Amino acid sequence: MATTPEPPAAPPKPTWEPKQPDPPYPWLRPTIRIRLTLLYGGMFLIAGIVLLSIIYMLAAQALHVGSELPFEIVSGKVTSEICSLPANASPDAFNAAMNACVNNQRKAALDTLLNRSLLALLGLSVIAFAFGYAMAGRVLSPLGRITRTARRVAGTDLTRRIELDGPDDELKELADTFDDMLDRLERAFTAQQRFVGNASHELRTPLAINRTLLEVHISDPEAPPELHQLGKTLLATNERSEQLVEGLLLLARSDNQIVERKPVDLAEVAERAIDQTRAEALARKVDIRGERESATVQGNGVLLERIALNLVQNAVRYNVPEDGWVEVTTEVRDGQALLVVSNTGPVVPAYEIDNLFEPFRRLRTERTGSDKGVGLGLSIARSVARAHGGRIIAEPREGGGLVMRVTLPL
Repeated sequence: MATTPEPPAAPPKPTWEPKQPDPPYPWLRPTIRIRLTLLYGGMFLIAGIVLLSIIYMLAAQALHVGSELPFEIVSGKVTSEICSLPANASPDAFNAAMNACVNNQRKAALDTLLNRSLLALLGLSVIAFAFGYAMAGRVLSPLGRITRTARRVAGTDLTRRIELDGPDDELKELADTFDDMLDRLERAFTAQQRFVGNASHELRTPLAINRTLLEVHISDPEAPPELHQLGKTLLATNERSEQLVEGLLLLARSDNQIVERKPVDLAEVAERAIDQTRAEALARKVDIRGERESATVQGNGVLLERIALNLVQNAVRYNVPEDGWVEVTTEVRDGQALLVVSNTGPVVPAYEIDNLFEPFRRLRTERTGSDKGVGLGLSIARSVARAHGGRIIAEPREGGGLVMRVTLPL
């Protein structure tokens, strides 16, 4: 008799934090801080330009450049070290020379005023932008804490909290609301973990007992043939139920991020999946081929093997009756690990592709009722790929069959 399995302990809380790719040009990213800096600095620059224009117009009006002097030289000798005045000239010519000299001095004074004002405005603008950038960073620092906490929570570390202190303003209200949401999420996640553990125990135990009883009755040499046949049928049904339970539990667990990550070679994973499927492929007269290059990723080897096994099994089972083949390749391309499983088979319409990844869905069949599986293979494969930060894409193959591409970060 099989012993009753113990209920599994709740899995540890994940602490892995997903790596966020750095933008190529972070200073060109239109963050709120940069926009506030441009707003503060731009407002100061516009105000400075308006003020400078007013000062220049007032100074120009005070130093009005005219065609006549406010005084007139009648007689006498006038010398200047700045202007070139005629030594012997009529009073009119001398006054004209004086007028030109004074106008040049007025224009030089206005140009000097404008140049120095522009330099002062440029310096103050730099100071204003730097001050605005610093003040914007100080004002938006609570948002930075909220963002960092949200990134850690994205790695399913639900124990993180913002716990923002300071004045009771809108940002503190936002942080407190976010903390309350995390409390509810943590309670829900913990309840889900307990449910998965309890369901695993409650569902596996009666199935294990049924399997043991059926195996005992089948092994009885004195049992009639009808009982043997009935026992084999019930044992196959029980095995199918066990596969369904294991698939559902694996699907529930794989929707979360992977906690413990180790180097895993996709080529080795694919080889193990092919070895487990080779006997079935020979029975169905399906040839398995393809070159598998080393492609090492960080992840869970058991779950990654489940991806390869599900894809290879589906490729073998949903194939053509004769001269079918399955091609399994692994490689590193564009900084990512790639697992490709392609096969011959029935023609798959493009609009049916998304339905294949839904639980209990098959091509042209919405519910279970086939001897080829329980309808969870591709759903589990997609969930495991997402948990590893990757994705899986299915494409119809020309001539029939599918091309399944699994992309995982290195």
